[in-house]
Amino acid sequence: MLVIHILALGTSCIIALVVAAGLTRRRTYPLPLPPGPRSLPVLGNALQLDTKRPWLTYTAWGKIHGKIIHSRIFGIDLIVINSETIARELLDKRSANYSSRPVVRTNELAGLGFNTAFLPYGETLRQHRRIFHQVLKAEASVSYRDMYSRYANELVIGFMNAPSDLQQQTEVYTESLIMAVTYGHLAHGDEGSFLSHAHELLDIAKHITSPEKAAMFAAFPLLEKLPSWCFSGVYAQMGRGRELCQQFLNDPFNKVKAQMADGTASRSLVADFLSQTRDDADEDMMKAVALTGYLSGIDTSASALQAFLLAMVLYPDIQARARAEIDQIVKHDQMPCLDHRASLPYLDAVLHEVLRWCPVAPLGAPHMASHDDVYSGYFIPKGAVVMVNQWALSRDEDVFPDASHFDPSRHLTVDGKLKDPLVNHFAFGYGRRICPGRWFAENGLWTAAASILAVLRIDHAKDSNGHRIEVKLQLSSGLVTHPEPFRCSFESANTARERHLRMMMNQK
Repeated sequence: MLVIHILALGTSCIIALVVAAGLTRRRTYPLPLPPGPRSLPVLGNALQLDTKRPWLTYTAWGKIHGKIIHSRIFGIDLIVINSETIARELLDKRSANYSSRPVVRTNELAGLGFNTAFLPYGETLRQHRRIFHQVLKAEASVSYRDMYSRYANELVIGFMNAPSDLQQQTEVYTESLIMAVTYGHLAHGDEGSFLSHAHELLDIAKHITSPEKAAMFAAFPLLEKLPSWCFSGVYAQMGRGRELCQQFLNDPFNKVKAQMADGTASRSLVADFLSQTRDDADEDMMKAVALTGYLSGIDTSASALQAFLLAMVLYPDIQARARAEIDQIVKHDQMPCLDHRASLPYLDAVLHEVLRWCPVAPLGAPHMASHDDVYSGYFIPKGAVVMVNQWALSRDEDVFPDASHFDPSRHLTVDGKLKDPLVNHFAFGYGRRICPGRWFAENGLWTAAASILAVLRIDHAKDSNGHRIEVKLQLSSGLVTHPEPFRCSFESANTARERHLRMMMNQK
């Protein structure tokens, strides 16, 4: 065992020595790079990062160095944007230069290279986005209103019957929506298996694609040549990731194929595709698009819905105002639906604030500079990784005074109208890489929130002694974050709607 440890240490030292010279030789630039913290040779700023929540480190650096900063991790230039104005200027107005993605080798090693979100800019990405646009564009997303309402009603009933399963039920709601659109309705009993395996894969992705691992494998490609025992835990996760990806790419797709053959398939993205004549290459692309939509939808949407529930517990006055708006517009024995949305601006403002107060992806997805660029006198080199620190945007006191406080009125004009549509929220990204499923996601979130408030009052849960259980905003780590698990209670706020809802559900 001692010999193995010595060999591992020796190998690591050799790798470090081989690459050190190359990593410490810095290019000469015609203009200064954006300001940032001093870095060490080879390691750069890696040791200064909070690796679990790097957005907190970048926010702290931004307060010292400004709204756009430069850091270096294992020789990789990283430009972090801490301002929405700068993000719009670069990623929207100069999108031709910032629409590609850096190569994340750990993604490929874990079998996740199919993911649309991480494809480099090019024809394959354009084909993926065209398919997404067909099924998830604004008009198409609104056409799913009955499906949103059906699953939202089930969610409300579930909260009344089993309030302790809050996290699981929000995940089932978002998974059901995206599953129905991408693959249709699977055979009864398959849903739980798919969801559990999906979360296993998402958990692997969270660890494998962490910034420090991604940068390490990018800077030290020789790591891939080392014996697997050198990184046994990481390699085991990568192997399991590849296995799960192949299972997910093929199994649900083939189930829809079988349903098409026996005439039991419901309409879906995959069923529509299979109804046309396609070749094997097209099938592989369709599998990638469908799985990307499924995995992305269940994680991000569940996070936003959980944050909404947490905010309603912590801010009961805001909850009451949103419910009062619904009661004023929607008949007391009816459920709200997307047709009511234009008349409920305060609820939209609440959801705007949810996405600001609890960013779903605090660092978004990384962009890459395809060519050298200059912004405000600073040089941005070709190949630099460019990230928008959404956490810093959400806590910018110049834009959002008392930023830690949950205040939907930030997003309303003085006469109570919504300032900006929810789909324009920075949470959905920028430029040519803006989330193609944003209309679907916001409609699903809105319908769930409206349905919950229309029927239920959300409050603190109580312990066995009858004392209320305090909760607060605490985020998990990872590319996509969630509020740390919390408990709350649900009670009927409108008995007429509750009776109407239960009657509808009994008639199914």
